[in-house]
Amino acid sequence: MTTHSQFALLGKKRFLPFFLTQLCGAFNDNIFKQSLILAILYKLSLSADRALLVNLCALLFILPFLLFSALGGQFGEKFAKDALIRAIKLAEIVIMLVGASGFLLNNLPLMFIALFAMGTHSAIFGPVKYSILPQALHDDELVGGNGLVEMGTFLAILAGTIGAGIMLSSSHYANWVAVAIVLVACVGYLASRGIPRAHAALPELKLDWNIFRQSWAIMRLGLQQQTPSVSRSLVGNSWFWFLGAVYLTQIPAYAKELLHGDEGVVTLILAVFSVGIATGSMLCERLSGGKVEIGLVPFGSLGLTVFGILLWWHSGGFIQGAEPHSWLAVLSEPQAWLILGDIFGIGLFGGFYIVPLYALIQARTAEHERARVIAANNILNSLFMVVSALVSILFLSVAGFSIPELFLVVSLMNIAVNSYIFKIVPEFSMRFMIWLLSHSMYRVEHRGLAQIPDEGAALLVCNHVSFVDALLIGGAVRRPIRFVMYYKIYNLPVLNFIFRTAGTVPIAGRNEDLLIYDAAFKKIAEYLQAGELVCLFPEGKLTTDGELNEFKSGVERVLAENPVPVIPMALQGLWGSFFSRDPGKGLFRRLWSRVTLVAGQPLAANTDRQTLQAEVGALRGAIR
Repeated sequence: MTTHSQFALLGKKRFLPFFLTQLCGAFNDNIFKQSLILAILYKLSLSADRALLVNLCALLFILPFLLFSALGGQFGEKFAKDALIRAIKLAEIVIMLVGASGFLLNNLPLMFIALFAMGTHSAIFGPVKYSILPQALHDDELVGGNGLVEMGTFLAILAGTIGAGIMLSSSHYANWVAVAIVLVACVGYLASRGIPRAHAALPELKLDWNIFRQSWAIMRLGLQQQTPSVSRSLVGNSWFWFLGAVYLTQIPAYAKELLHGDEGVVTLILAVFSVGIATGSMLCERLSGGKVEIGLVPFGSLGLTVFGILLWWHSGGFIQGAEPHSWLAVLSEPQAWLILGDIFGIGLFGGFYIVPLYALIQARTAEHERARVIAANNILNSLFMVVSALVSILFLSVAGFSIPELFLVVSLMNIAVNSYIFKIVPEFSMRFMIWLLSHSMYRVEHRGLAQIPDEGAALLVCNHVSFVDALLIGGAVRRPIRFVMYYKIYNLPVLNFIFRTAGTVPIAGRNEDLLIYDAAFKKIAEYLQAGELVCLFPEGKLTTDGELNEFKSGVERVLAENPVPVIPMALQGLWGSFFSRDPGKGLFRRLWSRVTLVAGQPLAANTDRQTLQAEVGALRGAIR
């Protein structure tokens, strides 16, 4: 479990000024864009097609992400991020002055110029925003920090949307909008002045001003030159924005045509969706235990599909009235609560899905490439959102599907897309199984895991109580661990897939299979020389009576050939559970039992096996 609350970050100078800066930016983006759309629909005297102008607003805001994200990625590598953010926020004040003039003068071209400029501002700010987090936060704060950013972003979107509606209801809306957008831009700049120094990752980078060539190069950097876990996380991240664009685009029509509601119903649904994402983003910190837990991604994907299908199932047949329903009238219908529950569920599991993906991209990308990889992510996001519009047109207008049927289709598409991602990167599925085990059958507590180094080689030694010991240890430690495991357990059906994916080392007794025995020590040496963690169960077999068996000599050979720190560990509370060899065990015996993993002080490489056995026995104590 994490030992701190992510909300504590809001009291730290290295995070709070940045959080307020991005919050103001997200709010301003949406209050300006939504005010412009509402002004076009209800306020301005226009001869042009209003629906066409509204679609033009969407195009003008998203086009800069395709054009200028690559430039933002380069800026984010070459310049100090704190200074760059302040320059971007100064530019926002100028842009908002132009936008305010447009509203005060009822000048639509000025408003369009400001909208395109705000899109450009956000496209350049995006890579800097996400690449600065790993510099400002500790490893165990990265998920919580990303959760706060996602929560703040979606709540700012909601507040901007509602605020625009309130201001546009006034006859003096232009004055209100002009004051609000300039004031928020100024507050954002003042907040940015408190962001601590964040050095340039690659100051010698030569800027390429050819945005098309650089966009292509950055897409190749993100999708072809990163590890599969990072490149497929970019695809998964963009797929989330595909889904989000489908739902957010169709919500107004869904509220009007399916729920027969007025504008207040649209706001109600948007609020529930946004609160769902904010809640999921916040819960990620608790569910992940303070580490980048990508096992939450399949969990989030499953929830997105289930609640998308339920939304289709619960839609239709809503009571119609002579006048459009108000949000209070809608809430008086039991069916509406099911629908809102589905929408909240989509948002909630969307938070579980997106936050670990952002954290993984940040954590596993080299610092001098991080801003450009996030720029590639933004370009891909924009492309997926454009495709989502085309897919919606195809199914709604060409194929004649209803909006709930469109929701059903994209929910089923979600299964296909994420199955592809999880097949290419089985680590997602492996971590999901580990996470599920440690959050279902057992309640796992940790003590002393800070003794395990954050980097560099070390050998972990632990008692061996059950068939799932490795899964429980792997789920508790933030760093990847290479386990050494008896080859017959390694070859167990289903579990073998997990062990192979995790790079587990199968080992046999010298008298059983000398080739497997020698190959195991060679592989252990490779891992330790590469600075990784290796975990041994020196007993060489599962305990059959709950007591600690004698440690084998293999642990001494490993340490003699690889002089690295050795960290004793012990599992408490597993004996008698279903996966142990207790003859009296049962499927439901000790279900949801409390299991504790304890780590002791690091020992020198020349420690003998008897001393190690005594240390592990002392850590385990009397709890079997």
